[in-house]
Amino acid sequence: MSLNVLVVDDQGIVRAGFAAVIDAEEDMTVVGEAADGAAAVRLAEELAPDVVVMDVRMPELDGIAATRIITGRENAPRVLVLTTFDLDAYVFDALRAGASGFLLKDVHASELLQGIRVVAAGESVLAPSATRRLIGHYASGPPAAVPAGSSPELDSLTGSQRGVLTLVASGLTNAEIAEQLGITVGTVKSHVNALLRKLGLRDRVQATILAYDLGLARPNPPGTHL
Repeated sequence: MSLNVLVVDDQGIVRAGFAAVIDAEEDMTVVGEAADGAAAVRLAEELAPDVVVMDVRMPELDGIAATRIITGRENAPRVLVLTTFDLDAYVFDALRAGASGFLLKDVHASELLQGIRVVAAGESVLAPSATRRLIGHYASGPPAAVPAGSSPELDSLTGSQRGVLTLVASGLTNAEIAEQLGITVGTVKSHVNALLRKLGLRDRVQATILAYDLGLARPNPPGTHL
């Protein structure tokens, strides 16, 4: 099945370049292009794409605000944010707005295409620099105001689901979680889907942010594998 993609960027040459790369893939189709956030919001509703490739700095309505509107709708597409500016504010705001991924525009074409496939499958993707700073942000911040395990959100989870959430927040894949817990990958997927549903989250990125916000997860010590 072909993935329908909406490309959003205020620079025509950049937009056309991304569209050409995406359209050249057998499993992807560019169903529309938008030059600003307002047009992106409108086209996302009209065209119902699977993935929106979203720029950040645009006229009329910026990409963060557009992402928040688009992902707030029922049956919303996944949003992959692409930007030239590797700034903390963009990373945090994009993820909290509901984006499933954040990449820089200088990414190799193959990484962009893989990123689209990954977010379409319900997973998340982050540029390495964004991941390092996201974790650094929580490592240097104050402890969570709510002790881990005492929040209403976490109370809705089973013990197994809470354990899986902690491992998701540590950056492990489903296969790595399965190996660590001694269960099947299918069981891990079931736990992930259940906890996302209970917590009202769209994907692993939002689950990770929530886990850190609630103090359920803390950054790994320097030198450990993420």
